[in-house]
Amino acid sequence: MQIDRREIMPQVYLTHLRAGQFKTGLISAQLVTPLSRDTAAANALLPAVLYRGTTRFPDMEQLCAQLDRMYGAEVSPTVRKRGESQCVGFVMSFVDDALVGRGERLLERGASLLGELLLDPVTRSGRFLNEYVDGEKANLIDAIRAARNDKREWAELRLMQEMCASEPYGINRWGDEDSVRSLNNRKLFERYRDLLATSRLELLYCGAAEPAQVQEALQESFASLPRGAVPPLCAVVRRTAPAEPRLIEETMDVGQGKLSMGFRCGSDDVPALILANLLFGGSSNSKLFMNVREKLSLCYYASSVYARAKGIITVSSGVESRNAQRAQSEILTQLRAVQEGQWEDWELAAALAAARSALQSLGDSQGALENYYLGQNATGQFESAEELIGRLDAVTPERIRAAAESVALDTVYFLHGKEDT
Repeated sequence: MQIDRREIMPQVYLTHLRAGQFKTGLISAQLVTPLSRDTAAANALLPAVLYRGTTRFPDMEQLCAQLDRMYGAEVSPTVRKRGESQCVGFVMSFVDDALVGRGERLLERGASLLGELLLDPVTRSGRFLNEYVDGEKANLIDAIRAARNDKREWAELRLMQEMCASEPYGINRWGDEDSVRSLNNRKLFERYRDLLATSRLELLYCGAAEPAQVQEALQESFASLPRGAVPPLCAVVRRTAPAEPRLIEETMDVGQGKLSMGFRCGSDDVPALILANLLFGGSSNSKLFMNVREKLSLCYYASSVYARAKGIITVSSGVESRNAQRAQSEILTQLRAVQEGQWEDWELAAALAAARSALQSLGDSQGALENYYLGQNATGQFESAEELIGRLDAVTPERIRAAAESVALDTVYFLHGKEDT
């Protein structure tokens, strides 16, 4: 896959992924801004409000009709957290021009519509429409509350809020309910203008079109983007784990306890940490899955995730409350096994194969490619999937042990039922 990245306007970057295997083109437009408690809710609300209509297509009915005229093109508003940045915007997918014929130029039409969605929203008296803002505020509050209904997701969210309480990483990408309620069309429009002027804009195209055609279309569509003082990408806060891990216990109406554990990684050897995590709990051949879940039956599920941009590993597990302490102890035992190099050759081979497969499979999905490269671009890493595969292949067992030895427990969060108290 050919990858080209360039700055096409001040603090506007275009990543071009030349991928002719798809029948569609994909354009992503994401405003990247520091994650902050003061602005997270307003930023999260904006894409939904902007999606309600533009000056040319002032309501959903007319906007959807335009997408239908583009042979069923699709647009989705997005709100994501990458490292300690918040990324908000839109992702559009449309049929490749070569498959339409008749001189259709869906790339240009798609780019133009994306520009309208971000830069030319429908307004009344210089503000967003009250009915649009109020409707999307209710939807956003529902989305924030919905996390409580998925107790696994809730436990993971609460772990991050406690472990990273004084860090931007602990902020929910949706913001919080009180902040959403405090917004009105005036405040939201002021935040919108500030966000446009002070955010880096990351544009990504994935498809068969030539780079020059894509750049010209996007430069024209975003020519009116205001530019002010755009801060550099957020420097991620890296901290060491406390001498004594923090323990947080909470109760809810749950039938199954949720044990979540957060670890700080002291090493910068990213490929070695990726493989260490896969050995530990990041795959179906991992020690957590094979031992804690299958052999000892201490957990209904047990897995770990390595957040490269933040330098932390989190473990998520579902347990009976009576087994929580034993499960926690056994999870730490499995981590020590990785730190001491206690694994078979087949385990390391399986971990490397899982990592390679995940990266190679990115090329099967435009959405997966967009998500991967947004994460790279928003955190200043700029490493292709192919480059990362090469770095993984070069990792030695000694490097894995050294990286794993830097992993230390920071916070334990346990959510259990009220009858267990």
